[in-house]
Amino acid sequence: MEKQIYIKKINDEIELFSFEKLRQSLKSTGASKDVIETIINRIQPDIYDGMSSNDIYKKAFALLKKHNRISASRYSLKRAILDLGPTGYPFERLIGALLKEKGYKTKVGVILNGECVTHEIDVLAEKDEFSYAIECKFHSDARGASNVQVPLYINSRFLDVQKQWNADPNNKTHLKQGWLVTNTRFTKDAINYGKCIGLTLLSWDYPKNNGLKANIDSLALYPVTTLTTLTKKEKHQLIEKDVVLVKELIKASNAMKNMGISDKRIKRVLDEVRQLCRI
Repeated sequence: MEKQIYIKKINDEIELFSFEKLRQSLKSTGASKDVIETIINRIQPDIYDGMSSNDIYKKAFALLKKHNRISASRYSLKRAILDLGPTGYPFERLIGALLKEKGYKTKVGVILNGECVTHEIDVLAEKDEFSYAIECKFHSDARGASNVQVPLYINSRFLDVQKQWNADPNNKTHLKQGWLVTNTRFTKDAINYGKCIGLTLLSWDYPKNNGLKANIDSLALYPVTTLTTLTKKEKHQLIEKDVVLVKELIKASNAMKNMGISDKRIKRVLDEVRQLCRI
């Protein structure tokens, strides 16, 4: 019988550890039932009261990597997005690509005039004669959360831009809505405020079953920081060359060659890319 153990979450909250929750997170990576149970049985004796959730993740990731590198890449997604920093631009590129996959025309880093002042919009998206102004709130610390002050501020900016945009006869689309996207989470007040004013919110796991993780997994739109065949230094060198997405490496193998990566290793990286993105 699995014993009851209380662990410390990344936000310092204490909660009852759930082996079933760990099973489900491993299952979502595509790992087989046998591999999942092997990992659970190996980890179980090492978990103790007060242990951090991050330490449990590290143990599970190391074991999963030995059994199935592709599942390990998927399992690392939350950490991999945190590793896109320190700037927010790679995250904005990721969100722009996600919306493009959903049929939007997108531009990243657009300066727009408002009625009062000019604003830099992280992602401008267009679909079906409507435009959307998307603000990306990137956190490099998993404990970061967007409170109600963030959507309050974003909505005021959006309203300023919306008035100017929709009054301009040269614009062929109607600026319909503002969006706020974060890689961590929103507080309850932030979610309630967003619902009240019609601001679309997207976080790691919000809306339920349609959050950032669910969308990235379903579209296989993984950042290069998920790859297990590259070093941390190499990943950041690629990001500096504006190669942010795993699937972009298919057409950017020269970037790896220019970094001094051997042909043998490039083949291993591209094999992982094709399996991860189901290409």
